[in-house]
Amino acid sequence: MTTLDLNDTLTYSTAESNELDNTRAIQTLKLLVFSIGSLNLALRIEAVYKVLNSSQIHGSGSKWVGLVHMGDREVTVLDLEWRIFQIHRDHQNLDEGYLIVVQNKERELCGIPVTNVPALIDVPLSSIRVLPESFRRGDTLGIASHVAVIPQEESNLTLFMLDIDAATKLTVENIKQS
Repeated sequence: MTTLDLNDTLTYSTAESNELDNTRAIQTLKLLVFSIGSLNLALRIEAVYKVLNSSQIHGSGSKWVGLVHMGDREVTVLDLEWRIFQIHRDHQNLDEGYLIVVQNKERELCGIPVTNVPALIDVPLSSIRVLPESFRRGDTLGIASHVAVIPQEESNLTLFMLDIDAATKLTVENIKQS
């Protein structure tokens, strides 16, 4: 089972508790949060290389991957809307908005196109749970490793934390099957 060990791999930040107890600290995790379709997704801030204005994406358009030139480097672009929801858009429609550039364990850069600017938030570790392996194997959202449920006034906010290494591994497997 591939899981992320929150105690070993994630960087902690400190957020103050309620006004009654300012001395007690809550362990939190900094996440970059963005929407793809109807889902709220998140990335550990340590995995984020940079966020750019999106630029032209190159590729055949027949797969959920493309390519962007970033300075003197090439960045594989993962169209998560196509990957998760099977909504096919041509790459020209992906060049508006923003590109979240992340780095996997092999130090390869990958870009995730998003429509709206992502937000940086602190999420309490107590609200983060590991996704069941059966869900990861059975759903197109299997590229997520954890889920965070954040209470809000009207309804809870559910964030799926992406496992960028799993997403890039799927990309390589898809290319090999072609």
